[in-house]
Amino acid sequence: MYSAITHGIRVTVEPIFLEDQSEPDAAHFVWAYQVTIHNESDEAVQLMRRHWIITDANGAVQEVEGPGVIGVQPVLEPGEVFEYTSGCPLSTASGFMHGTYAMRRSESGDMVDVRVPAFSLDSPHGGHSIH
Repeated sequence: MYSAITHGIRVTVEPIFLEDQSEPDAAHFVWAYQVTIHNESDEAVQLMRRHWIITDANGAVQEVEGPGVIGVQPVLEPGEVFEYTSGCPLSTASGFMHGTYAMRRSESGDMVDVRVPAFSLDSPHGGHSIH
């Protein structure tokens, strides 16, 4: 698992290679990733936007931006946890992802960027490299 804390918000990610949804002979590799967001700060926050940077083993980069995650913009009170699972297909057997969540603090209304740690997308197919 990969974890980072920014502004009192802990983001933990666990990637899982999905062999049953992948087709290595067709250069199609799929991962799920479980994200846990834990508000360890002393005020409520709302996840407003996400920004992902996805890099495959060839160095090709995709960026994904949009409101919320999985169609919601959750509010996390101090001590609360929000979890979700999403997925990522690549045309290479490995890669990595990282990003940020734009969160609004409830008391001040200020927006803060919360770091999503870089995490490896590795499959049992092909060689592995350190990302």
